[in-house]
Order: sequence, then structure tokens, then C-alpha cells
Amino acid sequence: MSIQLTDISKAYGNQKAVNTISFEAKKGEIVGFLGPNGAGKSTTMKILTGFIQPTEGTVLVSDVDVVANPIEAQKKIGYLPEHNPLYLDMYVREYLQFKASIHKIDNEKVAEVIERVGLTVEAHKKINQLSKGYRQRVGLAAAILHNPEVLILDEPTTGLDPNQLVEIRELIKELGKDKTVLLSTHIMQEVEAVCDRVIIINKGEIVTDKLLTELKTSNEQIIRVTFDYKLEEQFIKRLPNITAFKNTIENNWILTFDTSEDMRPVIFDFAQENGLKILGLNTENKNLEGLFRELTN
Repeated sequence: MSIQLTDISKAYGNQKAVNTISFEAKKGEIVGFLGPNGAGKSTTMKILTGFIQPTEGTVLVSDVDVVANPIEAQKKIGYLPEHNPLYLDMYVREYLQFKASIHKIDNEKVAEVIERVGLTVEAHKKINQLSKGYRQRVGLAAAILHNPEVLILDEPTTGLDPNQLVEIRELIKELGKDKTVLLSTHIMQEVEAVCDRVIIINKGEIVTDKLLTELKTSNEQIIRVTFDYKLEEQFIKRLPNITAFKNTIENNWILTFDTSEDMRPVIFDFAQENGLKILGLNTENKNLEGLFRELTN
């Protein structure tokens, strides 16, 4: 495996930012790493890249122990952090040549990467003259310059216009053919467009790890229904094919069913048989956004 985290925890005093998480990712896989703000995503990525050490657990990148041999592991990693650190007074080509010299890479590779990320027409400019979208491209170029086996990308498309979005997504998909890519983003459409698999973290713990194909073929239905008075849970459990339920506010319920049958008529019949009135009813697609809300609310 290119990435292997086993029982990783990170504590700051009495607070655990990451709580005993484990996952693996292999070469040729693009993994979406999702979670609400403060869930532990950035902490996990900083542990993976050797910027901070875990309180407990082991981290391997291409079979190298990140804690024991951080420099050796970092040679195999390309990292684009959320807040892209660049030397703004340097020219684009100059900056990438400087980065190449650190990795002992010749300037031919710099020219190749500049073209690959679409920076050719901007290469003569100072970085402080670039838009946010082009600065992201410079950061991505720096991350792939040494041809790493693993790419860690934290919000890589921030500030890109729609055309740039398409280009960078295609580049990430191309890079993912022969690398392991861990991609953190808040844009669900981006994950659905680029990733093979999704990991969702909430309050420092992994709450799901699924292939997107599994998600798309799921029979699960989510239905929000409001009755005219509050029901007991035991009453809701009588609905057929119900797998989960949650009482949100007053008489409003989020109901999850595991069946290909449309459950709306069943709920109407259930209400009529039990003398209930339905004040509101709508369905939610079992897409990534629905799953995210369900698992992190």
C-alpha cells in the first residue's frame, strides 16, 4: 500500500483532534477525504506528510515509516496544503527552479511541469502578480515536480474559475493513474467527478469508507416527513424496510429505508391507518451530499 495509517490518534491536551483512525490507499487510487470544519482532516494530512507527529499509531508511506524516517518519506510525497505557501517575490519559473534544485532535478523537468499544469503563459510573471487560481497551479506544480508516488492535496481547486476547474480535475485524474492521491475538499461535485473512493471523518473518527460505485448503486432512500404530532420511536420502527431514523425537531423525522420500492405511498398508508396527518414529506437522493449530511449532522 502507498498509504497505510494504523490506529492514529492526535491529542492536544485533553482534546483528541484525531481518534484511533485507520485506512489504506493503493497506487492508482484517488481518495476523497471529507469532513466538516474541525473534523480532523488537516491534522491527519499533516501527520501523513510528517509535519506533525501522532500521539499514537503508525504511518507508512510507500512502506517508509513517516515518524521514524520523515525525510525519506517526504521524498515520496507531494503536498499542496490548504494555505498554499509561496515566495511571492519570486518569478514562477524561478520559484520552480529553486524547488527543483532542492530535489536535485534539472530544469527540463521544470519546463515540462509548467506546461503540464497550464502555467506557460504566466511563467515569466512574479507570483504576487498571479490570480489565486494560478497560484494554486504553482503550488500543484511544486507538489508534482519530483514525481512523487503519493499526492496529498488539501482544497486544490480553491479560487479556480469553471474552465480552470475542469483542467485541474482532468490533471488530477491523469496523475491518479500511476500515483496515490488523497484529495480533501468541501466540493462534493469535485469528489464525484474525480475520486474512486470516499472517506468521511467526523469529530476525529472515520464514519464511512466507501467506493463511489457502492454509493451510487445503494438502494437506500432518505425521506423527511413531518407528522401532526410527536411519535414515539417504537411507533416509527413499525414502518417496513426502515434501517435508521432520527427525530430532528418536534414532529419532523429523517427516515432511512433499504429497498428499491418507493416508500412514500407506504408512509401515506401508514399515516392513514394510524390516524396521522402528514404535514410535509420530501425525499433526498442518496448521493454524496446526502450521505455527508447524514453522517456529520
